[in-house]
Amino acid sequence: MSDDISNPLLTLVHEQALIDDLQFEEVVAEFKRGNTPVLQLLQDFGIMKLDAILRVEAEALGTEVVSLRDREIPADVLKFIPAKVAQMYKCLPVALADSTLQVAMVDPLDPARADEIHFIAKRDVQIVVADPADILKGIERFYGQEENESFAEILKELGSDKEIAREVSEAGEDAKAAEALANEVPIVKFVNLVLQQAVQDRASDIHFEPFEDEFRIRYRVDGALYEMAPPPKHLALPVTSRIKVMSNLNISERRLPQDGRISLTVSGKQIDLRVSTLPTAFGESVVLRVLDRSSVNLEIESLGFPKYVYDFVTEVIQRPNGIFVVTGPTGCGKTTTLYSCLRRVNTIDSKLLTAEDPVEFDIEGIMQVAVNEGVGMTFGKALKSFLRQDPDIIMVGEMRDLETAQISIQASLTGHLVLSTLHTNDSPGAVTRLVDMGMEPFLISSTLMAVLGQRLVRTICKNCRTPFEPTEQQLSLLGLSPHDLGDKVFHYGRGCSTCNDTGYKGRKGIFELLIVSDAIRSLINERAPTVVVRQKAVELGMVTLREDGLRSIFDGDTTIEEVVKYT
Repeated sequence: MSDDISNPLLTLVHEQALIDDLQFEEVVAEFKRGNTPVLQLLQDFGIMKLDAILRVEAEALGTEVVSLRDREIPADVLKFIPAKVAQMYKCLPVALADSTLQVAMVDPLDPARADEIHFIAKRDVQIVVADPADILKGIERFYGQEENESFAEILKELGSDKEIAREVSEAGEDAKAAEALANEVPIVKFVNLVLQQAVQDRASDIHFEPFEDEFRIRYRVDGALYEMAPPPKHLALPVTSRIKVMSNLNISERRLPQDGRISLTVSGKQIDLRVSTLPTAFGESVVLRVLDRSSVNLEIESLGFPKYVYDFVTEVIQRPNGIFVVTGPTGCGKTTTLYSCLRRVNTIDSKLLTAEDPVEFDIEGIMQVAVNEGVGMTFGKALKSFLRQDPDIIMVGEMRDLETAQISIQASLTGHLVLSTLHTNDSPGAVTRLVDMGMEPFLISSTLMAVLGQRLVRTICKNCRTPFEPTEQQLSLLGLSPHDLGDKVFHYGRGCSTCNDTGYKGRKGIFELLIVSDAIRSLINERAPTVVVRQKAVELGMVTLREDGLRSIFDGDTTIEEVVKYT
């Protein structure tokens, strides 16, 4: 049974019979669903206390548990492990005993990491066990300043670097000079640091924005934008050029938008960056979309569907034909939902084809085609070719026009399952949108199986979550009165160091599933407006985005403001 999951701590407590089979299954399921460490889950489920877990780890390694709280670590011990290594491996040198370096690790049961630390420290290493939270605080305390200073230092260095300022003014439109600038050591260092910082802060996008008097860098974390310390204005050209060099774009072309890709490894993770440049009045604006392969869990279980949505979606994607549409605004996780569905049906006896603009993640066993309007490779063209490739399941990145919608319906009528996305505000709106595109209502009603509407709302930081009493005004935003509440508790995040004082950490989905039943089919055939389709769907039991948002509020996952903002 311990083969279900390759987590050494979980295997250890299971083998020692400190956890029964039912608890084991529960922890495995929860671990697979999210990114919560097993050590945390064992405590959350009330199975073991932290002290007991640390003792079990120490006994297994034949080592000791050490306390790091308020412990001072001498500089001559810290010097054995560089800051980058401490942050990457989440380890902290604790003491030097008879030429053996004691090192505390967040994941002490990982033998490969212990070997690598031994190699880097050029010393005999003894792994000791400590509270992971204290280890991380220690890394921040003893090494964090060094990192922050290096960012401030590089900015200061670049600001006072007259040489670079002079080269920038001389470079003008000269592409060769711009390329030389892009490869200057301080510029390379600066760009790498910005990317590293963004990945550490779990940013989904990085914006480089030149204005008349300043050059701004902003990160989007959990849907909200945060600004970094702005670099000197004259760095706009070399930084932009550096990113263009990294993504193999044309440096001398500054009048047309360009798209590219960068692959790099940050803190041992494989990160893909999608690059988009846009010419503006004061230089090129560059936006990088961060695609962190390690943090994206493409299992349907990890999407946080309510049970009825999960049951229906897993059944729908096993059907031999029909169309399943996911809808919502840009950046609400539509593609992730479809990828998770594809992963579920990606078996050896099915041929899967996708047309995407662009291909976001490479999935093994699926033929993925990048749409490129510039060379005439449109969604419509890709789809026509798909039908000659003998597929079972087709994913269309987006139904943008009548041609794409028509071929999708054609494919569904000829025995293919089609998955696609649409940009509409809610799931009933998707039906009328297809009719507005020019599709015949009877074709839509005979092929469309269901529409899933979704949004991403920020989740309250678990570290500083606080209950509070909502005001009548706040309740009225949700259409509730104090009498509707009963004993329900509302929460908000006070703000702490874990969530950068925002009160939020991470995001979760809220969903609205419209099942195309006979009653809805009749309305589609009658070309009924969205309002009527919506009313009928609610009558038939559809849970709206707002209602699903309320479920998340009452579960203590998100706030009133988030739900009101997105529904």
